[in-house]
Amino acid sequence: MTILIKVLQFVLSLSILVIIHELGHFLMAKYFRTRVEKFYLFFDPWFALFKFKKGETEYGIGWLPLGGYVKISGMIDESMDKEQMKQPPQPYEFRSKNSWQRLAIMTGGVIFNFILAMLIFVFVLFAWGETYLPTANVKYGIVTDSVGYAIGLRNGDKILSVDNMPVENFMQLASEIVLNDRKTIQVDRGGQIMNIEIPKEYIPKMLKGKGHITYRTPFQPMKIKSFAKKSPAQDAGMLQDDEIIGIDNLTFSYSDEFQSYLREHIAKPIALSILRKGNSENINVIPDEDGLLGIYYTGRAIDQVFEMKTIKYGFLESIPAGIAKGFRTITDYLKQFRLLFSKDTKAYESLGGFITIGSIFPGVWDWQSFWELTAFLSIILAVMNILPIPALDGGHVMFLLYEVVTGRKPSDKFLEYAQIAGMVILFSLLILANGNDILRLIRK
Repeated sequence: MTILIKVLQFVLSLSILVIIHELGHFLMAKYFRTRVEKFYLFFDPWFALFKFKKGETEYGIGWLPLGGYVKISGMIDESMDKEQMKQPPQPYEFRSKNSWQRLAIMTGGVIFNFILAMLIFVFVLFAWGETYLPTANVKYGIVTDSVGYAIGLRNGDKILSVDNMPVENFMQLASEIVLNDRKTIQVDRGGQIMNIEIPKEYIPKMLKGKGHITYRTPFQPMKIKSFAKKSPAQDAGMLQDDEIIGIDNLTFSYSDEFQSYLREHIAKPIALSILRKGNSENINVIPDEDGLLGIYYTGRAIDQVFEMKTIKYGFLESIPAGIAKGFRTITDYLKQFRLLFSKDTKAYESLGGFITIGSIFPGVWDWQSFWELTAFLSIILAVMNILPIPALDGGHVMFLLYEVVTGRKPSDKFLEYAQIAGMVILFSLLILANGNDILRLIRK
């Protein structure tokens, strides 16, 4: 059920983004009296799931959910309609419009995606406000892994600043380090202020999900909700609603101490102290090769552990706040995009496809999360489409700008070859991204 909810949210979000993007091209084309032959959500090679014609435009839904398109008369696009281009230009065709009009039509989709993201951020702030965990409220300190330990961080450290600049939102700590090339972290360790240097090799490891920095939580009885398919705990006789309160007659102050003890006893017998219907028992269990018990348990929500901060916005206040958030998101994404081309970070190894994108949606339907992620994906779609790669909007814009500057229009034959080359590049990137997803699944 969790996977189904993720898939439904992803498909709905993608559909909204594609329709808005193509609507931008459509409305710009109509404004300049350019004929639009097709307006499709998803691609329709060989057949369409649904279609109808109104006026000069055929509207439909394709079966291949890799995006969508509008087919504009007299334009070399992914349809590769060469026969139309052999005919004399008509006044209603794209190629008959002046360069500035064609530029407006080609940038319409990107502009609409940026506008959509801003509008979503405005209404999300107005409807729900902004809730976050202040770094100062992470009262039990942090938890990190062996990569974090290697640079000098320790469980229980309290983050004070990064490069001597406070980070207000704890959840933005990792992105602050990665995106802004920070050099040091200042921590409070038992009352002693320490300066932790961030080596260059730490960033690539963070991008691969290592060296994480998360908040530390107190240990509490772990009430078993369900079991994994392979569950040493269930095999040992544990039942749903049992509460784990310790191991080997030891008690723990923090959850990470419990997890560390399990990892230290991989494939070794341990005695779990449990409460079953109010009675204390010990059950012998052997953790698996990853130091796991194969259980899912009911934990406390973050707002039950820490004091969160919520900022509420009136409608007029939400407009500049939402726009500002949109521009911050665009800036941060451009910084992330820059990392893809860095040989030091090797961020291309973390590039993900549809599985990665779909997995960012929560396993339960949460409208606030849905709209925030849709706004973020709208920005990603806009940035990716404006890249100067033939077959993308940015490729068409690149050739149009060349025409504006030089006064010479590239030949139709050149544009055909460029379109083919661009499609090869796009399919290669698609294979790389989704190939990374498949490799990650295989390695799990």
